[in-house]
Amino acid sequence: MKTEDKIHKQLADNPVILYMKGIPTNPQCGFSGKTVGILDATKIPYAYVNVLEAPFIREKLPSISHWPTFPQLFVNGELVGGCDIVEEMANNGSLLPLLTAAAPKNAESTEGLSTAEVAQLVQQGIPDAQVIVDGAGCDLLISVVSEQFGDLSIVKKQQLVLATLKDPLASGKLHAVSVKAYTPEEWQSLQGAKKDPGLLQIQL
Repeated sequence: MKTEDKIHKQLADNPVILYMKGIPTNPQCGFSGKTVGILDATKIPYAYVNVLEAPFIREKLPSISHWPTFPQLFVNGELVGGCDIVEEMANNGSLLPLLTAAAPKNAESTEGLSTAEVAQLVQQGIPDAQVIVDGAGCDLLISVVSEQFGDLSIVKKQQLVLATLKDPLASGKLHAVSVKAYTPEEWQSLQGAKKDPGLLQIQL
């Protein structure tokens, strides 16, 4: 797949997507960090691409978006802008309605629960958690990063996450899921080991 085609597919598949330097838990520039902070505060799910690990996308995207710097935020395939514009929209109240209108229409279904609803349930039970949900239907991988996992065994970590999803699992609204639980340090180490130039994860 050509780089241009990959970018267009990413924009088509993800209603809210941020092209940034680094990852949300470890931004590699101040502007990316500020933009992530603003987006995280909205609680609206967004995809992200680490352009530092995707050099071809980093090189080609500016010619598609006509925007020379990073980060770049897109909503429903349209460029919103960089850090300054995102910050201005957050301050004037126009950002949240834009994100809210985009996300629900395109949220992946999980037999009655959207990926955003799954993430919200986990965050209600583990308030400091960062939640990443990949997949759809019966093939869900839920990655959770929290300080609360620090002294827990792998089983205890997973039990803590699954407890937040007890009701939808019992009712059948949510089917079998795969859970990965990490401390922030474990997550940083894992991300540092990844060298996939096509890195694209759904951040919730």
